[in-house]
Amino acid sequence: MHEWFETPPGRYLLAWEKAEFDRAVADIFGYHALQLGLPELDTLASNRMPHKWLGLRELHPLDGSRKPALMTDYAALPFEANSVDLVVLPHSLELNTDPHATLREVERVLVPEGKVVICCLNPASLWGLRQRRAHIYRRLGFGQLFLPDAGEFIGYRRLRDWLRLLNFEVETGNFGCWRPALATDRWLDRFDWMDSLGERWWPIFGAVYFVVATKRVRGMKLVGKLWKPAKAIATAPVPLANRRPQLETTATAERQEVRLP
Repeated sequence: MHEWFETPPGRYLLAWEKAEFDRAVADIFGYHALQLGLPELDTLASNRMPHKWLGLRELHPLDGSRKPALMTDYAALPFEANSVDLVVLPHSLELNTDPHATLREVERVLVPEGKVVICCLNPASLWGLRQRRAHIYRRLGFGQLFLPDAGEFIGYRRLRDWLRLLNFEVETGNFGCWRPALATDRWLDRFDWMDSLGERWWPIFGAVYFVVATKRVRGMKLVGKLWKPAKAIATAPVPLANRRPQLETTATAERQEVRLP
């Protein structure tokens, strides 16, 4: 997979994903962000969280100086529950033997209202069609794969169903890279007009899709006799006894004083 990203279609794919990741994570706030996989692409470059880590399953020779912060299994992350604000999965699910276990672990470490950003290759695309045809040719003894044979590609609707089962709410989902499955920069550039046309007329057939989801935690409301607020005691005016007779007695005495010679 890492060697494929050095090819012309791989660079074309990474350029589109770089722009999408920068746009998606720029306005996600918190304290801790984690990227799992794909060290060739810094998906957290535009994010402003103070603590950002790169996690890999194994070491890879990198051209730059960017080093991973931890080596871990994606299905057993060394973080406490509800401790990470953002997790980014660039092609990490399709390269994993158990992608559903990875999603469950991501749901565990994310804080309530935390976000996960996922990028996967789309099997329902021109690239996926060429890959399936190449598999048939290889069974016959000839042909060459266009995409790397590193894992099982996950459909867009299938991933959305997984996220719903884990109490994630999908906020956005979009597709990209509509150029045909061509192996050279020259031929890819000739079909650059298909990007704008495909975004408008056949968006679901892009070679890659991008999903942003939020972890939802349902709240509770305590009900019952013990949790009802106490009723306030109403204050009522207290009538004064014998107030009127006393006033009449006083008025009579004053009249009597006036009649005295």
